Amino acid sequence: MSKPACRGLYAITDAFLLPDDRLVAAVERAVLGGARLVQYRDKSRNDARRLSQAHALNELCRRHEVPLIVNDDVDLAARVGAAGVHIGRDDPAFATARARLGETALIGVSCYDRLDLALDAERAGADYVAFGAFFPSPTKPEEVHAPLSLLREARATLNIPIVAIGGITPDNAPLLLGAGADALAVVSAVFAQPDVRGAACRFAVLFA
Repeated sequence: MSKPACRGLYAITDAFLLPDDRLVAAVERAVLGGARLVQYRDKSRNDARRLSQAHALNELCRRHEVPLIVNDDVDLAARVGAAGVHIGRDDPAFATARARLGETALIGVSCYDRLDLALDAERAGADYVAFGAFFPSPTKPEEVHAPLSLLREARATLNIPIVAIGGITPDNAPLLLGAGADALAVVSAVFAQPDVRGAACRFAVLFA
């Protein structure tokens, strides 16, 4: 079974922007607007709610043939049968995630502003790497800053897809795509908008 392509709008959920009663509907609107990947991110300790929401989102994403990636939690990804997991600096080691989820899982790694981490991730077998934040981010204002030059260097060096994240809008997105990003990970510019589907469309057309 071939893995899904990591290209296009990568919509990331946020528990503060999307209350429980809006989550699934908002994600469906984002997918209908053109999101090509969805990441479920919820840092709360409410395990029952997270399991229920992840199950619901995975069913939705499967219907629309869009991969659901679970942030941080390899066990949760395995329990709901998600397409993959995104791991970061404080998350389980890549090898642990691959062993638990198998070779068909889509596993991405946060590399912040460091190309060396991306090279290590590629050698380990990561399916994509993510750099950022490229612009000030309302969801992670304390995040490290990554320069556009990093994307250009990564594009010339890496052979796996590159995801850009951090404060991305339809206006600044072309800079990232021009520098080599394959996918744009977006939170607020999709899910904080009154018209989620329309917001997703504005990103999707950039990949047409």
